Amino acid sequence: MSQSPHTVDNPFTGDVAASVEPTPPEALDAVLERARAASRALRALSVEDRVKLVLRACEAMEKDTESIARDITRQMGKPLSQARGEVAGMAGRLRHMAAIAAESLADIILPPKDGFERRIAKEPLGVVLDLPAWNYPLLTAVNAIAPAVLAGNAVIVKHSPRTPLCGGHFARAFAEAGAPDGAVQALFLDYPRTEQLVGDARVDHVLFTGSVLGGHKMQAAARERFLHIGLELGGNDPAYVAPDCDLDKAVENIVDGAMYNAGQSCCAVERVYVHRSLYERFIAAAEPLVRAYVLGDPESDKTTMGPIAQPWHPAELEAFVQDATGLGARLVTGGRPTQVDGRGRFFEPTLLRDVSPQARLMREESFGPLLPVAPVDSDEEALALMNASRLGLTASVWTSDRERADRLARELEAGTIYMNRCDALDPALPWSGVKDSGRGVTLSALGFDALTRPKARHYRLRF
Repeated sequence: MSQSPHTVDNPFTGDVAASVEPTPPEALDAVLERARAASRALRALSVEDRVKLVLRACEAMEKDTESIARDITRQMGKPLSQARGEVAGMAGRLRHMAAIAAESLADIILPPKDGFERRIAKEPLGVVLDLPAWNYPLLTAVNAIAPAVLAGNAVIVKHSPRTPLCGGHFARAFAEAGAPDGAVQALFLDYPRTEQLVGDARVDHVLFTGSVLGGHKMQAAARERFLHIGLELGGNDPAYVAPDCDLDKAVENIVDGAMYNAGQSCCAVERVYVHRSLYERFIAAAEPLVRAYVLGDPESDKTTMGPIAQPWHPAELEAFVQDATGLGARLVTGGRPTQVDGRGRFFEPTLLRDVSPQARLMREESFGPLLPVAPVDSDEEALALMNASRLGLTASVWTSDRERADRLARELEAGTIYMNRCDALDPALPWSGVKDSGRGVTLSALGFDALTRPKARHYRLRF
């Protein structure tokens, strides 16, 4: 029985932005067999040839920057300028991983031992299932695709229902680059079919980017298998504004870190603790910056904040605000769902002060343009509050004292600790979370580890 097409609305216009036919169940076998064959072909290529392949695919996607960016904007609503920036960021990650592939994937040769040769080879796993997220549909996809293909694996991309067309851009680029047939395939499946794919023995690794609930579902889907699932999950990322910081720069960067992409980022700044000596100045400086965002048509160059991607989410964001104010927080600006000229599902850029540590905003991921702020009296109080969440993706410390940053970094429970920056990713550094923010690593030289299998070679050269 054929399934009905899956449609996605444009978050600004309400028009149909995408309509895709789900991959029929009977086609999954062919998809998997093509991937298995492609993985063998990729494995047979030298690392140098895989690097050339990935760079050609990168060029193919860059050539289509404008159409890819508009595709992203129409499906999930981010301003077109930010969507173009995502294409550029994706290319940067591809190129970095390609640049470090030869060294990262080289055999580890152990020190000589009389009469023996010992080395550790890094072999590809086979087929990688990539389940990216809609908020950064290229960046969350490339975190798996780049190291997987460079290591010699084939990739099946099953993209989010919000951005179902984005996986196809990678598949077309790799085909244009001359990749083996099936090296990168894109399909669209509902959850039961995705669960079936996760449980299939022909899939050797899964990387899921999404919610904590989604991560639990992926683990449950693999319960009958000894399968490693990489999980890049949510964040409730804190910032601490220490008394010795450059306050103007801190405010500017923190507001941007909270509001960029309408706050729909797993590493957005979601809560801020400001030393009491700077607290009133911080609020006074942040308010005009929050008010300055221009909501509107995301395809207009004048727009600096687009609509909220998911239809139900503005009401959820309002519930976060009401919970905080019910616990004593003061609303400085924003706080409500809104439209622009009767169109779009927007949420007002929001600044709250005096937010209780018991508020949901200080404990859970809100995923919207909300900036809750609370005062603290010491580094120790800031540290305790920053760690008082079940999520641990990133944390930022705003200070002019490197030793203070190091001292806090040793105790902060997060995968990435920033000093004087936030909401940023460097592909030379590992991307990982702790606690409910996930497990596993993508990017950097360590990003190849989960996508390869160490094989020991222990040779006796003479008796």
